[in-house]
Amino acid sequence: MKKTSILFLKTVIVLVGIGVMALLIRLPLIEGRATNLDLVSIYLDPFILYVYAASVAFFVVLFQAFKLLGYMGQNNIFSTMAVTALRTIKRSAILLAVLIVFAVLYILLFHAKDDDPTGFITLGAIATSISLIVAAAANLLEKTCSQALSNAKN
Repeated sequence: MKKTSILFLKTVIVLVGIGVMALLIRLPLIEGRATNLDLVSIYLDPFILYVYAASVAFFVVLFQAFKLLGYMGQNNIFSTMAVTALRTIKRSAILLAVLIVFAVLYILLFHAKDDDPTGFITLGAIATSISLIVAAAANLLEKTCSQALSNAKN
């Protein structure tokens, strides 16, 4: 892969990380249930804290993808380090999908009666699907790299 392509993809990963971090900081301030709360109460809300804890898995995926691109840049994609990064991406993406499903179930069960959770449920389904697609792709690449690595040793 060309160095410019790898640099472009690394830049995209960093920009996505910065964008998600900005959303995590800004969104609780303008979100519906926090409009009448003070600053401390907003960020101590159990659901907001759950979202922050679940976002750790997302940032682990981004960091591992960044590392994987570094291995590609060094022509080191068929290495144990790359396989480990892909395995971590797969596990973190699956964990993120499960955590998103739990958040959707929480909102579905405990939303206010005058509130319509359809939008959140739809976004949760889309995010879960994307997360599972990332996990499946990482699984496929992990198996391919593992086979190539074992064939190279033989």
